[in-house]
Amino acid sequence: MSLIKENEVVLFQGDSITDCGRNREDGGSLGNGYANMTAGTFGYLYPERKVTFLNRGISGNRVVDLERRWEEDCLALKPDWVSIYIGINDTWRRYDRNDPTSTESYYEGYRRLILSTKESLDAKLILVEPFVLPVPDDRRAWREDLDPKIAAVRALAEEFKTLYVPLDGLFAAQSMRTGAAYWAGDGVHPSPAGHALIADAWLKAVGARS
Repeated sequence: MSLIKENEVVLFQGDSITDCGRNREDGGSLGNGYANMTAGTFGYLYPERKVTFLNRGISGNRVVDLERRWEEDCLALKPDWVSIYIGINDTWRRYDRNDPTSTESYYEGYRRLILSTKESLDAKLILVEPFVLPVPDDRRAWREDLDPKIAAVRALAEEFKTLYVPLDGLFAAQSMRTGAAYWAGDGVHPSPAGHALIADAWLKAVGARS
């Protein structure tokens, strides 16, 4: 039975994987990815709940960007649930722009987001861990940077007793069946099947499906 109750508001926050082409001029736009798939499936399974889903993901964002806009794009919306999915750009910028984010800065900024949310809202939190797949092959080197950040998200989920979506392991497991490119052609941005994987894992985390 879903933990999300009648008339509650669920907010998805993150980067391009969450954004996924949403219309910034339409506050109700969910984009074309897992946020839309999650909302659609939940609405189909629990139509009587009349739950509202919002998406404020912005392509390219890192933890520092979420911090800058958290008041406007999270707290002011007064959601009952906040889903945070951030981190791959904190790794990626080290490799494409020589602009790294240390694990410590990532952890501390992420922790401030959680504390700010808990202090301002009576909201439940869902933390979604970032993932990377080894396509193209240079993505393998990213593990050195991303793995400690995944560990940081897990530590925060444990500290604050949040719900947790273990995507990195789930994508790795599915890749054993088909090869990694089927799930994310560039190792980062999910295919439609990859977005469906995220939606399914998210819905299981909140008890909306078994």
